[in-house]
Amino acid sequence: MKRMNTWAAFSMALMMAAVLGACTPQNSPAPFGGGKSSGGMTEEQAMAGASDTVQSLYKQNCMSCHASNLEGKVGPNTNLQQAGARLTKEQIVEQINRGGNGMPGYQGKLKTEEIDALADWLANKK
Repeated sequence: MKRMNTWAAFSMALMMAAVLGACTPQNSPAPFGGGKSSGGMTEEQAMAGASDTVQSLYKQNCMSCHASNLEGKVGPNTNLQQAGARLTKEQIVEQINRGGNGMPGYQGKLKTEEIDALADWLANKK
């Protein structure tokens, strides 16, 4: 019985590691590039220019990996504070749709106009 509990605990630990690593693997390029900010941006500053709809979409779908201030929570490569300086709006739309490099894709989960609104806002982050 004790051996089974050890195996179950080990299996659970592996599963949790996979779930926690789902946002961005440490050795892969970032979906949006960039590292941790050194500027200490507040949530209010990060959300500047975002409509209520975009803020809601971001909080429901993106914040768990990218943080409330866009700094990134799952390693240094999830920072979105200057996403528009690195990628065009079209590239951001593509990244949100397809995902990749640890990021899940949102095509079919979000409406086209919701993805477009998020991408437009992020493209202005320079």
